[in-house]
Amino acid sequence: MFTVLSYGRLVARAVLGGLSQTDSRDYSLVTASCGFGKDFRKGILKKGMCYGDDACFVARHRTADVLGVADGVGGWRDYGVDPSQFSGTLMRTCERLVKEGRFVPSNPVGILTAGYCELLQNKVPLLGSSTACIVVLDRSSHRLHTANLGDSGFLVVRGGEVVHRSDEQQHYFNTPFQLSIAPPEAEGVVLSDSPEAADSTSFDVQLGDIILTATDGLFDNMPDYMILQELKKLKNSNYESIQQTARSIAEQAHELAYDPTYMSPFAQFACDNGLNVRGGKPDDITVLLSIVAEYTD
Repeated sequence: MFTVLSYGRLVARAVLGGLSQTDSRDYSLVTASCGFGKDFRKGILKKGMCYGDDACFVARHRTADVLGVADGVGGWRDYGVDPSQFSGTLMRTCERLVKEGRFVPSNPVGILTAGYCELLQNKVPLLGSSTACIVVLDRSSHRLHTANLGDSGFLVVRGGEVVHRSDEQQHYFNTPFQLSIAPPEAEGVVLSDSPEAADSTSFDVQLGDIILTATDGLFDNMPDYMILQELKKLKNSNYESIQQTARSIAEQAHELAYDPTYMSPFAQFACDNGLNVRGGKPDDITVLLSIVAEYTD
């Protein structure tokens, strides 16, 4: 299942591959999403934009477009905790903060910090952990501001090449940085990082730039060259084309995740860490595919 996200009237007048910037024009993102829960052979979108234990959001404000993905840590299931509750609540909270205008476009870490603090103060008990990646396009400055905690992330593609990307944050192999809320008896035992530990970047985008934001279920199963091959199929910047390409990328990653003979990026990383691993990595997969376009309200 896929979902196209559009807010208001966006007119994508960009030519894929990038155009010279005109400072007087505001920019916006045209975004589509697709995902799969690892426990399902078909894409299933839960309420609140959750694919399995992954969650995501797309929020629109007069000053910026904001995207977010979070990957709930599945190990909590062993303790009777639904991992999707933490990631889903975190993303919904961040989405609400953006829509209420309680953020500064140049400070995506602030969105993550405020959202996490609300979870910590929640009157309804919530346990769990997740990675998180927040991407903000400032309409007027044409700058992309990002905050990435853990091993979800994003790519910016221009002219068929990756021109900007997130850095993965791992404590050690297969153990990414993560936000957590643990029961009192487990505090200090459960891995928990501060939102301020997120890797932050700023980058000037151009009309026609492609932004791919995703959880590690994509990046662990598809190397850059495969993703770029799929993005070449994106011939124009209308919703249907973006939607179709997002679905194609997610479906290919989902298929490779269950191929026992495929040498996936995750398997290669495992081998680099002294483990004899081969095959894809079955995991939840969330893909947000965006194109930078001229904003028309």
